[in-house]
Amino acid sequence: MQNLNKLELLCQKRKDEILNSADELSVKGVVYYVSNDGCDECDGLSKDRPWKSLEKVSNTPLNEGDFVLFRRGDTFRGFVKAQNGVTYGAYGIGNKPKFHGWHKNLANKDIWELFDAEHNIWRLKESILDCGTLVFNDGEYHSRKLIPSYIGGKFVCRDDESRDFDITSEMTNDLDIVCLYDERLTNKPSKGQTFGVPQMDDDSLGALYLRCDKGDPSDVFKSIEALTRRHMFKVGSCNNVHIDNLCLKYIGTHAIGAGGSCVKGLHVTNCEIGWVGGAVQHYFGTDPNYPQGGRGTVTRFGNAIEIYGGCDDYLVQNCYIYQVYDAGITHQVSTFGRKFSMTNIRYLQNLVEFCVYSIEYFLEKTEDGNESFIDGCEISDNILRSCGYGWGQQRHNKDTPAHIKGWSYENTAKNFVIKNNVFDKSAYRMLHLVAKKEESLPQMIGNTYVQIQDFRAQSTRLHRIDQA
Repeated sequence: MQNLNKLELLCQKRKDEILNSADELSVKGVVYYVSNDGCDECDGLSKDRPWKSLEKVSNTPLNEGDFVLFRRGDTFRGFVKAQNGVTYGAYGIGNKPKFHGWHKNLANKDIWELFDAEHNIWRLKESILDCGTLVFNDGEYHSRKLIPSYIGGKFVCRDDESRDFDITSEMTNDLDIVCLYDERLTNKPSKGQTFGVPQMDDDSLGALYLRCDKGDPSDVFKSIEALTRRHMFKVGSCNNVHIDNLCLKYIGTHAIGAGGSCVKGLHVTNCEIGWVGGAVQHYFGTDPNYPQGGRGTVTRFGNAIEIYGGCDDYLVQNCYIYQVYDAGITHQVSTFGRKFSMTNIRYLQNLVEFCVYSIEYFLEKTEDGNESFIDGCEISDNILRSCGYGWGQQRHNKDTPAHIKGWSYENTAKNFVIKNNVFDKSAYRMLHLVAKKEESLPQMIGNTYVQIQDFRAQSTRLHRIDQA
């Protein structure tokens, strides 16, 4: 018990350090300021003439070496399209500047209408992107998302595709949500058939239904944040993007998403990132996360920080990441015959908790003879807690959580080390490390493992492994 108390103190200390980290960026280029009191007609070149919107930040051409600084204590809504060589950080005093994915708090008056009084089901009057979940009162509660399949021109029950999906009979719990969109269809194969399914993209605005047994949701809750289907920082294939000391919350896909043949110099430091993912990626194809079969046609996704593809000089350090539907931090790719290199990857001194996978990596070679590789990956001094216990436990595949998830791929790697981390409780595996060749497995040094033995007694054992 004494050791467990020390662990709690260590986690709280790490969290406090991250949440209160100072702004120590070395500014070299032009600095642009952004605040809630700003104006997009201003030049943004001083604290007295700041920009106001994320649209202005995204649409103004910037140069490598420029900085965009957001005022602490302010809340910005929407997303940022990152640009090559630009650093995004904070200025002023107070809490880290907050970024929320949807353009408004859904606890506003007059935006909900009663859809079914008998079952306490409400409908949002405005169209909205698909939501991973709703979060109430800044994390006090969250929704269970019900997801139908779409077959033969209609929504059907995912567990029994012979039954039409009926909102009133399926929404049985308080705070259940359903998102429905089928205005645009695309012909993609699904389970060997060809039929139209909803086209899921940035323009797929549909209907949101919420069961709220206590009445009008805007009267019951002070805040309702929607995790909508968009990235918050769209890095794409941009190089040398740095993101520091920001708070990114309530986004339905990736908080920071990058990808391409080789993304260089992505650094994410001193950030708070929470409540990420769960939106529908697509309705077509067999769900890769449900290998048992029986209900395909829907895939959900969402990682806090992701590079999909090649990378070099990828750093995630001193970040607090929590409540993510999928992975907290990840580098991953399926090669499809192309060559990708993943080099100089460092995940250091982070606190990650309540994600399905604290850290995920994989290199899936989908064709023989592919020369892709990982060279130089360090995962050290992180505290990784409670994987598989967050809101992502709504996933149907309960047998995949792990603090470090490598899946069952070839994962060709060298100079790969996992050292001095704390792995604290998992709903399934602590680690899932797989490679075709033994020399591609990481070297494990000085890690600490904490796992519950008896859920009723909540007794816990600690085990430390130190290798030379």
